[in-house]
Amino acid sequence: MARFTLPRDIYYGKGALETLKTLKGHRAMVVVGGGSMKRFGFLDQAVNYLKEAGMEVQLFENVEPDPSVETVMRGAKAMQEFQPDWIVAMGGGSPIDAAKAMWVFYEYPDTSFEDLITPFSFPELRQKAKFLAIPSTSGTATEVTAFSVITDYHKGIKYPLADFNITPDVALVDPALAETMPQKLTAHTGMDALTHAIEAYVSTMNSPFTDPLALKAIHMVFDYLPDSYNGDKNAREQMHYAQCLAGMAFSNALLGIVHSMAHKTGAAFSTGHIPHGCANAIYLPYVIQYNAKDETAKKRYADIARSVDIAGSTDDELVAGLCKKIDEYNVKLNIPKTLKEFGINEDEFKEKVATIAEAAVGDACTGSNPRAITPAEMEKLLTCTYYGTKVEF
Repeated sequence: MARFTLPRDIYYGKGALETLKTLKGHRAMVVVGGGSMKRFGFLDQAVNYLKEAGMEVQLFENVEPDPSVETVMRGAKAMQEFQPDWIVAMGGGSPIDAAKAMWVFYEYPDTSFEDLITPFSFPELRQKAKFLAIPSTSGTATEVTAFSVITDYHKGIKYPLADFNITPDVALVDPALAETMPQKLTAHTGMDALTHAIEAYVSTMNSPFTDPLALKAIHMVFDYLPDSYNGDKNAREQMHYAQCLAGMAFSNALLGIVHSMAHKTGAAFSTGHIPHGCANAIYLPYVIQYNAKDETAKKRYADIARSVDIAGSTDDELVAGLCKKIDEYNVKLNIPKTLKEFGINEDEFKEKVATIAEAAVGDACTGSNPRAITPAEMEKLLTCTYYGTKVEF
């Protein structure tokens, strides 16, 4: 038996934010990031709509990119004091992911962060509050997923927390919020969405329920991401929907080692943080080369290639064409091809790669990757992504 879980309600299109007026409740805690939602007026709109619904509203602001365990605990404490019956998270993936984790500690104060690291081990939520998510970026799709990524900066590790309990009750997918994304963020989040859809399609947990969502998302990203990157408003809207479809797919089919690698390298190097979507974009072609050594995975990558009109008479040619297309998009979007080009110090990479490889193999996303991988193989794969060498093992 398998399971397929989505939010109960997804409101989409311009003006979806107004749905906040219709919520039934007494107190709403609004969790936001560093200021763009306030700067563009969306935070004030949300607060006013919630007040129109008769709610008392409290803000938890300044959730940092790649939220920390400490931020989660501070937010949970604020919730325990305010006692909201709605948690409303708005912004990029970071405030929404943080709010999901806060929700658990709000309802279960005695839980430890270590208790949540094991996938699908969360206690039963909705004892005190429901959850509504409003994305402002077109990539993470955390508004429809069972995932939250929280960083332990003391260990330099991102933890993907996974449980259907943290799938939001309501998602408001309003493209007006995505129109404000800067160009680089549009590139990174768009390639994150593409990675979600491709990994979901080849995952060992793929299903007839997730495949159509993944394929449609892939088509839409290839169709609309370049124009979205260049500021076209219609393309921005379509990308906002594409990333949501990709999220519905991967929340149920799970992911693979592109994400394992991104989680474990994002905060690992002293030369600077690697943005999650950028890391995914760099790693994706190399992981496709690695996974395509598995015949079942190769056929599914070939299916993707055919569906987006990539030419090729054999599955190998189709897979190579898919990697080439991704490489071409990375060039269009000014995303580096290698970790070396990104700026990671070579000596530090060599010093840390074995430890990172072991951690990546142990990541929650590795279990649903279509081809098994050992720490030694992961180290070789990461080395390919550093120098830009072809994956031939």
